[in-house]
Order: sequence, then C-alpha cells, then structure tokens
Amino acid sequence: MESSKVLVIGGGIAGLTAAHELSKLGIKVELVEKEPFLGGHAIQFTCKAVESCAKCGACMAEEKLHNVIHNENIRIHTGANLNGISKNVRFNYNIQLIHNYTDQSKCTSYSSSADAVIMATGFEPFDPVKKPYGYRVFKNVITNLDLERMLKTNGIAIKPSDGMPPDKIAFIQCVGSRDSKLNQLWCSKICCASALRMAHVIKRRKPETAITFFYVDIQGSGKDFEALYQKAKEDFRMIRAVPGDIYKTGDDRLKITYFDNLSKANVEDVYDTVVLSVAMIPGSKTKELAEMLGIIPCDTGFVGSCENNDNAGSGGVFVAGTAGGPLSIAESITHAVKTAWDVAKYIKTRDQGAKGIK
Repeated sequence: MESSKVLVIGGGIAGLTAAHELSKLGIKVELVEKEPFLGGHAIQFTCKAVESCAKCGACMAEEKLHNVIHNENIRIHTGANLNGISKNVRFNYNIQLIHNYTDQSKCTSYSSSADAVIMATGFEPFDPVKKPYGYRVFKNVITNLDLERMLKTNGIAIKPSDGMPPDKIAFIQCVGSRDSKLNQLWCSKICCASALRMAHVIKRRKPETAITFFYVDIQGSGKDFEALYQKAKEDFRMIRAVPGDIYKTGDDRLKITYFDNLSKANVEDVYDTVVLSVAMIPGSKTKELAEMLGIIPCDTGFVGSCENNDNAGSGGVFVAGTAGGPLSIAESITHAVKTAWDVAKYIKTRDQGAKGIK
C-alpha cells in the first residue's frame, strides 16, 4: 500500500489520529484543515488534573499534533477548503488554499487524487446567543469552551470584565442540547464531566470560590465518573432546574432566576460569572460536504449517528470522530484509529480485487 493515498478532511483530534495511523501503515495522507491551525477544539482544552491525572484527554491533542508535524507521509494544508470532488477509479479533488487568512481573496487552487476519503470535520459549539442568558451581552457570561481556553492560558478563572477571580460561579448545563424547541435532543456527552472537572480545578486553586451547577440530569461515563460526581455533590451546590433569563445587577453581577422544585417557588440568586455548557452540533458545512462525498446526513445533521447509515464507509468514503456525533476526546481517538484500519482494509481489498486475487 506504499503508493496509496488518503484524503483526510479535518485537522482536529480525529483527523490527526487517522492521518498518523495511516502513515504508520505506509499510506500517504493529504490532510486538509479549513482553519489556519491544527488541533481543532481539543488543542484548546486545559488539563484538568487536580491530585492526579483526570483522564480528560487534553494532553492527547498535543501528542497527536506532534505525530503529524514533519511526518514525511503526511502533507498538511491549513487554511484550505475542499472545492470539489469526483470519483472515477480514484477520488479527484480540488482544494482552495487561503494564503492570507485576513484576506481570503488571496488564494490559489490545488488538485490531486486519492484512493479513499475520511471526513473528520468535527463539530461546532452551539451559539448561546439564541438563549436568554446574555451571552455576548454581559461580559461575564462565558461558555465552557471559553473557560477551557481561560484556564489553559491563565491557570485560573477570571472575570472578563475586570480580570479578577470570581467569588461565585454558576454553571448551566445542556445549553442547546436535549432541547426539543431546537430539535436538538441529543446529549453532548462530554459537558458534565468536563464542567465538573474544571470546577474542581477552580476550587482547588481558589478554595473559597462558591460554585453552583444547574442541570437537567448529570451524564457521564468512565470508571472514575461516579467518584467525580460524588465529590461534586460535596463541594458544589447542585440544583436540578433550567434557569430563566439572566439580568445584570447594578454592581455588575449576574442575577439568575429559576423555579425551585423543593420549595415550589421562583428563586433569584446572584453570581459573578456564569458558564454555559454548550451543545456539540454539526458543523455549518457538514451537510454540504457530506452530500459532496455522497453521504446522506442523519436527522440530527451528523453523518454517522443514525441507524442503518450505510453511506459512511461505502465506496471509499469514511467518517471519523465527532463528524458522526458527540464523542469525548478518548472516544474520538478510538474511533479514528478504527476508521484508519477500515480504510487500510478497504484499500487492500480493492487492490486485491483489481489484481484478481481472491
């Protein structure tokens, strides 16, 4: 398979993993990433270790990135978009390369061909401006991804309004997921564990911080999740409620209203910072790209999360990672490894068939 080549679309954790696995098998890879950097969302995640490794997977993104940089079997294109693709015997494709990301009119085109294609385009975070929580209106309302970057950069949580550590933080879970009004009924899988771990990091570095979780229910996986959840119930205030609107107070704090199921009354509470755990949703270009590759997206908009979807993996087109639905970093890596092996098997079987070998 030394002369074989695979086009990997997406340079996040799944795309990097699949590219590296294929390169180890001697298969050439062309890796196309629309952003000017590799690593996707995962490369921006913070380590969540407190007393020991939290198995959050953040460090894996750095490792996977290192595996592909300067890899002689992997050709990387960042700031690149797939313009078109067709298949005869091989996949013939055209890539638009943006040379100045601030001026996207400065670009050139590049054409080549491949034996198989992996769609590893990942997810997009739900935009919470569609919710009544004041995101992009109030500076101290942030998302879980904003908090990931903040902790990775600063080591502590700070209020964007003044750069000072907050004394009181509220996390609101399931913002945009498990939401019938948006027809987004799926669970994003990683939000609860990730938010709880970040809260423990904040508490460890500033023990006096008061933290409240508003949740629909707590979902998680892994053998250590139950212990994580039990510790959270000891350290944090856990409220099973969906908050209403958020208002700014006169002293630049944030007032949350919610219905308390125990007292059967509306309650108000005030916080310094509110963190919205936003849903993982299909990327804005997922449908267009899937149809270009001959894949029919599911009702969710993802391309691999529905039953009996025989398009992904047929005819040389495969899906890896969260393009197929919400996954954790570890799950995305596992899925991408399997996809790489499926691709290698496909190429080998096709080549044997071409040579008339049974």
